[in-house]
Amino acid sequence: MLMEVAMFTLIKNAHIYAPADTGCQDLLLAGRKIVHMAPSIGELPFDCTVIDVSGAKVTTGFIDQHIHITGGGGEGSFATRVPEIQLSQLTTAGTTTVIGLLGTDGVTRSMENLLAKARGLEEEGISTWIYSGAYPADSGHITGTLRSDIVLIDKILGGKVAMSDHRSSMPSTQAYASLAAEARIGGMLSGKAGVLHIHMGDGKRGLEPVLEILETTELPISVFRPTHVNRNPMLYKQTIQFALQGGIIDLTCGMTGSAIPVPQAVKQALDAGVPLERLTLSSDGNGSMPKFNENNELIGLTAAAPRYLYEEMLSIVKAGVLPFDKALQLITCNVADALKLEDKGRIAVGKDADLIVWNDDLTLNKVFARGRLMVDEGQAVVKGTFEN
Repeated sequence: MLMEVAMFTLIKNAHIYAPADTGCQDLLLAGRKIVHMAPSIGELPFDCTVIDVSGAKVTTGFIDQHIHITGGGGEGSFATRVPEIQLSQLTTAGTTTVIGLLGTDGVTRSMENLLAKARGLEEEGISTWIYSGAYPADSGHITGTLRSDIVLIDKILGGKVAMSDHRSSMPSTQAYASLAAEARIGGMLSGKAGVLHIHMGDGKRGLEPVLEILETTELPISVFRPTHVNRNPMLYKQTIQFALQGGIIDLTCGMTGSAIPVPQAVKQALDAGVPLERLTLSSDGNGSMPKFNENNELIGLTAAAPRYLYEEMLSIVKAGVLPFDKALQLITCNVADALKLEDKGRIAVGKDADLIVWNDDLTLNKVFARGRLMVDEGQAVVKGTFEN
């Protein structure tokens, strides 16, 4: 069902992190948009809901660019398919924009189902996009090709594929290049980001196929968006070099085993000279977190929580790697810029009214998505259609 939004909302005495610290401001929301921002907005000549946040931090909502909204998993047979995500799992974690995708299972999970789930979540109140494809390079696309999916379907920003992973389809470097070209041309024709979102596994080649493509073809580095890059030290070393050449890399929250913890990974990249703008962070939320032995046999399985995004951002701050406003960039404006989401990622006039009001202890008090209050006092006040 379509959610009602208060026509006008005035948020007073907000300490704005846009994500840069811009001091104390009042914000006027009209429908889904921020329409005015000033140090003090006086009495208005129309009915308006007024919320005084008394100097609390206010940031834009989080953007999670790698989340399994239809559920991931399946590596341990049918009972290990992670269920679909619920709206309040996202909003109570501060996430107001998601980019959904498929994973290992592109058989019992489909692109049509993913698109429908994205549209459903948007009807419930948040903003959604998706990637077309799954782990195999020859995944089925809704319109027949990745290029036409990006051009013809509004919610598709780019493609998805797995690399250097025993669950991939073991494509050749040429097959990866062809898929990247499809994404690029689709983006050019549609005005979208047109990226190839690459699930990176533990395989010994690591990022080599991408590096080879960059040396031997005309494809620009901006097409390739590797994720899970902090999975192991060897892969991360390659990825830092990729970022130093101009690439954008995506760190994954909550990884265990040989993975590099997010605060340490951010520090390593910055110390190596990678600009902060080339780093993003995603949760892999609602996807499986399988554990394999040395023979690539499944020996354990858990599901990732969307809340990891918020928690890992705070872990960067608490570790002293970045101050609050800079850490916010990893899950707000950096992602919006990387994916050409012009209405997202910042608090500014004309942007979508995706907002978080923080408590002093850095827990989340209120969450607005497109101008609607979704969370109040840390509790979901708007729930999904089938949530109790």
